[in-house]
Amino acid sequence: MIDFRSDTVTKPSKPMLAAMMQANVGDDVFGEDPTINELENYTANLFGMEAALFCASGTMTNQIAIKAHTQPGDEIICDVLSHIYQYEGGGIAFNSGCSVKLIQGDRGRINTSQVLEAINNKQDIHKPISKLVSLENTANRGGGSCYNFQDILQIQQVCNEHQLLFHLDGARLFNALVAKNEQPKQYGHVFDSISICLSKGLGAPIGSILLGNKLFIAKARRLRKVFGGGMRQAGIIAAAGLYALQNNVALLVQDHYHAQLIAKTLEQKDFITAILPVETNIIIFEVNGKYTAQQLVEKLKEKNILAIAISANQVRMVVHLDITANMVQQTIETIQCL
Repeated sequence: MIDFRSDTVTKPSKPMLAAMMQANVGDDVFGEDPTINELENYTANLFGMEAALFCASGTMTNQIAIKAHTQPGDEIICDVLSHIYQYEGGGIAFNSGCSVKLIQGDRGRINTSQVLEAINNKQDIHKPISKLVSLENTANRGGGSCYNFQDILQIQQVCNEHQLLFHLDGARLFNALVAKNEQPKQYGHVFDSISICLSKGLGAPIGSILLGNKLFIAKARRLRKVFGGGMRQAGIIAAAGLYALQNNVALLVQDHYHAQLIAKTLEQKDFITAILPVETNIIIFEVNGKYTAQQLVEKLKEKNILAIAISANQVRMVVHLDITANMVQQTIETIQCL
């Protein structure tokens, strides 16, 4: 099967498996796993931030960050399509007791004026206290859209002026860094916390990293324990994340190129009415007339190609490390015959 359902379906490569098997391990709850410590230090240094925390998933790193930054009754400002709102099981309410101010952004991206408008008056006792602004880069439901870094800087300025904390859901941040030719330290200097997923485009089988200053990460480590996320000899999986960061970032360029090739083929089909701009490795397109989204997904499945219908008329395809050039060509030929 050619699996475009998500970039989470990648399998560890042989060199990654070898790194996992050779990992030095210890009890991470005691802070004694040398491979986890190396991964945390490596990532913190990469982003120019003080500390990092290895967790099981991006949902966990996001939810720990929100919990660490807020008190019950506070409010988080984010785009309506944000992963923290759409795909984390209501965790903002369940874990942190916070409400959400949702913004209708541009392909999952919000701007300075929208953030300003969303901030509540602290003197109005009828409203929750605006506490945290969260961005997602790249934006999953925005078709892998990337922020302009100057827009991020402007939002940071608003956060500073209004004493708001600033979080980045960077599940696919390395896709944005590659696409925009940016550097990790640019982001480390701007955000109070950053969540990085190792098991999406980077190809590790499990794990995410949360970044922040030392006090924040100390609090986050306690919250990870509360959430049941303390791990023992987890250096085996941390080694995969470390390998991914050191070897797989450069490979994202090929994923982006493959996504462009598939998108250009889709543009030629009359039953596809719109395609979100393809900036990175995600393709989201609308179908109309000949197929519903689910019918098209089923048609592709008959040809051993997997995709996901994300609404009645939208299909998502995600390119990743396990998608080869031959698979892309086979997919293009299949689409041409639909």
